[in-house]
Order: sequence, then C-alpha cells, then structure tokens
Amino acid sequence: MNKPLPHAIPASIEEARIRWSAEYAAQIGSDRAVRNRSGIPIKPLYTPLDVDPARYDADVGFPGEPPYTRGIYATMHRGRTWTQRQLIGLGTPESYNARLRDILDKGGNAVSLIPCNSVFRGYDMDEVDAELLGTCGVVCNSAEHMATCLAGVDLARTSCAMNDPSPFTLLAFMLDTAKRNGVDWRALSGTSNQSDYLSHFVANHMFFRLALSGARRVLIDHIAWCSEHLPRWNPLSVVGQHMQQAGATPAEALAFTLASAIQYADDCVEAGMSPDVFLPRFTFFFDISISFFEEIAKFRAARRIWARITRERYGAQDPRSWRFKFHGQTSGVDLTRQQPLNNIARVTAQAIAGIFGGLQSLHTDAYDEVLSCPTQFGARIAVATQNILREEAHLTDVIDPLGGSYYVEKLTDEMEAKVVAIMAEVEAAGGMYAAVESGLVQRRIGESARAFQERIDTGEQTVVGVNRYQVEEDASARPALAKPDVALMDAHRADFARYKTQRSQGGVERALAALARAAQESGPGRTNLFGVIVEAAAAGCTHGEICGTLRRELGFGHPLVVV
Repeated sequence: MNKPLPHAIPASIEEARIRWSAEYAAQIGSDRAVRNRSGIPIKPLYTPLDVDPARYDADVGFPGEPPYTRGIYATMHRGRTWTQRQLIGLGTPESYNARLRDILDKGGNAVSLIPCNSVFRGYDMDEVDAELLGTCGVVCNSAEHMATCLAGVDLARTSCAMNDPSPFTLLAFMLDTAKRNGVDWRALSGTSNQSDYLSHFVANHMFFRLALSGARRVLIDHIAWCSEHLPRWNPLSVVGQHMQQAGATPAEALAFTLASAIQYADDCVEAGMSPDVFLPRFTFFFDISISFFEEIAKFRAARRIWARITRERYGAQDPRSWRFKFHGQTSGVDLTRQQPLNNIARVTAQAIAGIFGGLQSLHTDAYDEVLSCPTQFGARIAVATQNILREEAHLTDVIDPLGGSYYVEKLTDEMEAKVVAIMAEVEAAGGMYAAVESGLVQRRIGESARAFQERIDTGEQTVVGVNRYQVEEDASARPALAKPDVALMDAHRADFARYKTQRSQGGVERALAALARAAQESGPGRTNLFGVIVEAAAAGCTHGEICGTLRRELGFGHPLVVV
C-alpha cells in the first residue's frame, strides 16, 4: 500500500489515500477480487498515484499525433463522425437492394453486403440445398446479381464493404458493376471486409475456402493488385472479431490481430511491396464487448502499439502508415435470446465504448440479431441508436472524453503490457502463420472460452435474463425474420440457370482455364491471381466456378480443429 510517491505528486494526496484506504477496509470488510475479461486486476479506486504525468507526451499525447492513444486524426469525431455501416443481407438481390435503400434513407451512409452462407462457403445457389438459401444473407453469385444489389447506389460517393473472403469474388463483381456504370475504379472506396484468412482458419471455419497456403497467396496478390488499381480501397481488414467471438479475451483478440497484421506486412515486404504503399490501406475489425472500460482501453492501446510497430519494425515514414483505422461491431455474443429487448441496452453500451474508443466506422447489432437475420424493425432501431448517440447524446463534442481518467490511463497501460506479452509468445512460436498452423492460438482461445463460460455457469458473471433476473417468457412470441419467400427464391434460381445457359460458354471456359494456369504458376514474375479473378468475373464466371477452380488448384480449406 505504501509505495514511493511518483515525481511531483503532493504528499497530501498520499496522506488522503491512506485515510481513504483505512475507511474503505473498515466499511467493506472482506473485499472481492475483481478482474476484467482479460484477467487484469481492477482496483476499487484510481488516483494520480497510478499514472506518471512525466510520460504524458510519450504515452498519451494529442489526437492525430504519435502515439495516437487519443485518436488517429486531430479532429476525430468532432470533425467527422464515424461511418454508419450496417451489415445487411437478405434473400435475393432485389430484396437486398430494397433493404439497403431503406437503411440508407434512415441514416446509414455506407454499404456493407453480407452474402448467403452458401456464398461464404464458396458455392453457387445450384450447388446447395435450396431451403437454406438467403436465410442469413443475400444470394449473390455473379456480376449480374451484384449490379442488382447495388442498383441506385452512387459507387463513386458511397463507401462499400464487401464481406468477401478469399478469393474476393464479390469485389470482382462490384468492379464489373462500376465499369458498367462508368465509374472510375480509382474513385471506389471501401474495404475487403473478410480478407483475414488467418482469423477464418482459427475461428470462422465456414469462411475458409482454400488451403492455408493458397489463401496466403491470394491475399498477397489481392493487396498488390488493389494497391495498383484501387488507391482508395482497403484490401485488408485484419479481424479480431472472429477470435473474440470464439472466446478470446479482449487482450488476446487484440494481440492475435496485431500479430496477424505483422504476418501480413512481413509477407507483403517479402513480395517486394513498400511498407508506405500497403500499410496506409491496412484496416482492422473488432468486436466490442459489453466490458465497457476494457474495450476502450483495448482500442487506445491498439493505436499506440500499431504506431510503434509501423515505425520501428517497418521503418514507415508516411504518417498514414502509422494510423490504426478500425471498424467496430457491437458483440452478438453478448446478446441473449432471453428477454431480447434487453439487447437494445447492451448494444447501446457497446456502441458508446466503441465511440469513446475512437473507431472509424460502426455497426450496431439489431436486438433481434440473436434470433435471426435482423428484422427490418430491429435494423431501424439499430440505426436509430447510432443517430441518437451522435446527435442527441452529444458524444462527439469532445475528443477522447475519458482520456486523463486515472482508471482509463492505467488500464490502457496494463492492456498494452498484456497484449505485448501475448504477441511475444506468438513471435517466439515463429509468427502468426506458424502459431495458427500449430494450433497454439486455437488452444489459447478455447481455454479462455471455457473459463468465461464457467464464470457464467457459477454465477460469478451475471447475464441478465440467463443466470439472474429471469422471467417467464413465451418463446414463440419472440420476433424472428420470416424465411425468404419461396417463390422469389425459386424464380432467382431459375433466372440463374437461364443466365448460365445464355452467357458466352467459350468465354467462361477460357477465363477459368486462365485462372487455373495462373494458380499453377509459382516463383518470381508469376501472374497476379486476383487480376485474373477480376477478368473471370467480367467474362461471366460465377462465384462457385471461380472458387471451385481455385480449390482444385490450391487445395481445399481444412481448418485445424484443436481438442
């Protein structure tokens, strides 16, 4: 308790702290040990004794300047608020477009396309059970479908996120749509939002279409091609969300995400790319749990660590390379099927944590997302939540409003230390690729998931409506999105069959043969695979045909399951 006083801390503060400590101990009796989800011990009170004011410039600083703890831009949300990017996907391309236009009319200002699970798995609609089509995303299998999805959207002015794992067919379809509409590709902005194949291999097996080495090759080609042809497009989104939703603690999720970013940067450098060319287009995607202060500290620490890595490890000179740009999504794992309206409060708390953490774009989950693809009613509430926080609650008036809080600054320091220690373990294992290949990362996430579930099972961690404050409910009265209209989906399948017979069969065969040949190449000077994928999409090849061709040449994706 009686540690030496930091420099410039008045003795009166230490004396007051001693008095308070005695009073606290007398009143509370046997105090409970408190740790956050990352295992960091939490004290009952934080004071000037917990921070070193002499390190303000080095550890905190000002927004828009290293170490970026307080934000990557000088004005942050006071100058430009976050992009309001609602993830939506439903049924047929026509249904999706109607839903998208409604979201944009209600305040959304960007596109985020979620495809059907069949698309995520790498198949066309005529390769899977028809009953499953469109139940959680849009069935988009061709450039024609994408043109319908994005009808009426000004692609030159609207940022688009394609939730599009390797080999990035959705972006290829979008590029064809832009070309048809006379939009210069260099004007397109947005993100290849599911480009992080390592996170898929670890925690999102449905997304993992190609063998690990094949996915690695396609990603690096994707980054190189986009750097040359799409200067405003972010070809890489390093995803912490999957690992945190699989059970990683916030500290583990950040550490593994940064370790993945290092792996991708190393691979880009080995491929001959300059750090100041590719690093400015690296982005990150995180889960925002309901552990409010822990999430804020996570994001503040992330900016500080990334700025150091880009400058010291890669020698980046361009300040844009040092910026840690991230999208946040409120955590669906924290939502409950029981008393689902309570999820509105959970999402609101999560969203505020992300905003105070300095995010660049935000998706707020609908309260009914835990039950089904969000209903239109639920999606509107999710959009309105962001509007209220931005325009009624005045959360954008002050930059980094919790900066300077003794608790937040100390927690940021402790989060950084924990993250750096985990990253060192990954580095010692040979880097993130090797750590994932060996199962080290999967085992650690599994252990954390089990430990957190045990806290819920024992009641140590309260989940309202689940292990405390339960109420009798009629589960049948819970809102749920109806399945896509069978007649509409049947018509969509029939149209797709006609499309495949009416296109140029010779052109498709030549494009797929060229793709196979490019995949077979190796060594310096080989053909950029993503460029050939773009050409195949323009030639009329479908999503399933492109994925199937690359599976045959590069190997099928079989993620490691650790038990």
